Amino acid sequence: MGVPANGAPTTGPEGPGYMVQSNSVRGLGTVLVDGYGLTLYLFVPDHHSGRSTCNGYCATQWPPLTLPSGVATPVVGAGVDRTLVGTTPRGGSLQVTYDGWPLYRWIGDTSAGQSTGEGIRNSGGLWYAVNDAGQPVH
Repeated sequence: MGVPANGAPTTGPEGPGYMVQSNSVRGLGTVLVDGYGLTLYLFVPDHHSGRSTCNGYCATQWPPLTLPSGVATPVVGAGVDRTLVGTTPRGGSLQVTYDGWPLYRWIGDTSAGQSTGEGIRNSGGLWYAVNDAGQPVH
């Protein structure tokens, strides 16, 4: 199914698009995915700070995982440590974080189980999928 142009899918096969869960992705092992099963990524320049540095054009290529208006808490699915899930303010909404890393999708991933954004340098930094311990997958 892929990410719509606004980067905010509503409901996937597992739950809402803003759900954080873990699943096996070929070539990477178990990583964080959203409610659609799309791989979630961290941006190294965010420096594990809980604050996003991906804005403007970057955010069109790497849509942030944000909560819909009126929702204050991310949905946590299987294989995820609830204590590591959080949020950070982002332009009037809340972006989901995991162990302090703001989470993003990659527009190049168009279906569940893809990880075409893994390890690429784009928008001023490196991007990695996130494992269930909150670490970048290399």
